[in-house]
Amino acid sequence: MSTSYNQLDHMNANEKRVLLLEMLRKQSARPKVSPASFAQARLWFLDQLDPGSPVYNIPSAVTLPGNMNLEVLQWSLNEIVRRHEVLRTSFISVDGEPAQVIAPSLRLELPVQDLRDLSVAEGQAELERLSEEEARRPFDLGQGPLLRAGVLRVTDEQQVLLLNMHHIISDGWSVGIFFRELSLLYEAAYQGRRSPLPELPIQYANYAQWQRERLSGAKLAELLGYWRKQLAGAPGTTKLPLDRARPAVQSFRGEVRTFQLGAELTRRLRELSQRRGATLFMTLLAAFKVLLYRYTGEEDLVVGTPIAGRNRAEIEGLIGFFINSLALRTKLSGNPSFVELLQRVREVTLGAYEHQDLPFEKLVEELQPERSLSHAPLFQVVFSLQNAPTMSGSADDQETAPDAPETAPQVHTSTSKFDLTVSTAEIGKNLMGSFEYNTDIFEAPTIERMMDQYCRLLEAVVEDPEQRLSDIHLITDEETGGYGSADFPDAELSQMDFENLIANLSQIDA
Repeated sequence: MSTSYNQLDHMNANEKRVLLLEMLRKQSARPKVSPASFAQARLWFLDQLDPGSPVYNIPSAVTLPGNMNLEVLQWSLNEIVRRHEVLRTSFISVDGEPAQVIAPSLRLELPVQDLRDLSVAEGQAELERLSEEEARRPFDLGQGPLLRAGVLRVTDEQQVLLLNMHHIISDGWSVGIFFRELSLLYEAAYQGRRSPLPELPIQYANYAQWQRERLSGAKLAELLGYWRKQLAGAPGTTKLPLDRARPAVQSFRGEVRTFQLGAELTRRLRELSQRRGATLFMTLLAAFKVLLYRYTGEEDLVVGTPIAGRNRAEIEGLIGFFINSLALRTKLSGNPSFVELLQRVREVTLGAYEHQDLPFEKLVEELQPERSLSHAPLFQVVFSLQNAPTMSGSADDQETAPDAPETAPQVHTSTSKFDLTVSTAEIGKNLMGSFEYNTDIFEAPTIERMMDQYCRLLEAVVEDPEQRLSDIHLITDEETGGYGSADFPDAELSQMDFENLIANLSQIDA
């Protein structure tokens, strides 16, 4: 027979203390159930439609020295799991809505696979195969754990840590936090010191509860009013010329192509941005919108962009799914100069930042765009810039991951959440970029050509930022057989014309 709180009145002080400690112990051993955040709810509903899809996996492959102590590494991993409740979270349905179930404890295993019997070439091939295999392994949101780790011994001098987390408990910034804490914890434990990390004052579940309580009443009305006005009459799709007909239901199959901008071009892009009172992100986005305009002929373009969603100090050090999506709408009417377009993009972007607290899920719910299983709502093309990772960096230019580690060969899930996602990142003095594309509707040569033209467009706008959009050349004389690009209005060309005119294009990240 259990003891009620009323029975405490009939016990002495010591008996009360013992009983209360026992009750608290039993309570702490039970999972905690709390509301999911709005972003978590969206991914949960998507998983109900397509259980086990790898689209929202976040894989990482990190090179470790051959002499790294794996017992200490495993302890460090589990200390992070202890610190961050979200890593012990799974999801259940409560009255048809998702809820977080936080396990009181969870021990993460660290299996080791030895590849040292293979030749160097065979070992590298097996490393890539196993990394891609892990990246695509599904998660069960109802069971957990929603993260996995394992080690591949490639040579005596090299090991690779494979880490995979589901997006519902993590984001790019969180990956940076994870590896920063892993490094600090490992170093301290290896040297026999106590953890240098302070206990976390709040957990992700506190944020999710706060988000739902805050987004109501006057604050919600103000945010919805801004976005309703901003997106009134916006086109529902971006009509890029496709290589194949769009399937009725998205498969999310995708691939990636990458590019790099040299230090000199990167420097000039930064200088152009500074002169015009814009960020580098705004300049890169404006150029990308020129590219979309030339391909589609549309003067009203909506492009999505991720933003870190960590505009409060209390949540900067938390692992969790904080990232939000902003719909950036720009009108290119009147054949403006590039600098005029840049000012339009700047104004739209700053307004979006000021109203970033509205979750994308609530925006879609409010606007109720025509829904289709064949494409994403509101926008199908995404653009992002990740700044050089730093723990003190701001989230001004998209999702900035703090202290991200050097990685082994990049791991991709062979998926694409959108038709096209262009990701850029500042790496030292250079800009790296990628084009992630849906392989159901685009072929690699098309993307490679588009990527090549984007790089050429960036060169053109730093040379003459005052030129009108219609005067910017995307196609060289060699590619057109001697004709200038003005003789070929890009937006009116068929895909076959494009294939005949040009040869190369590429890439993106997600």
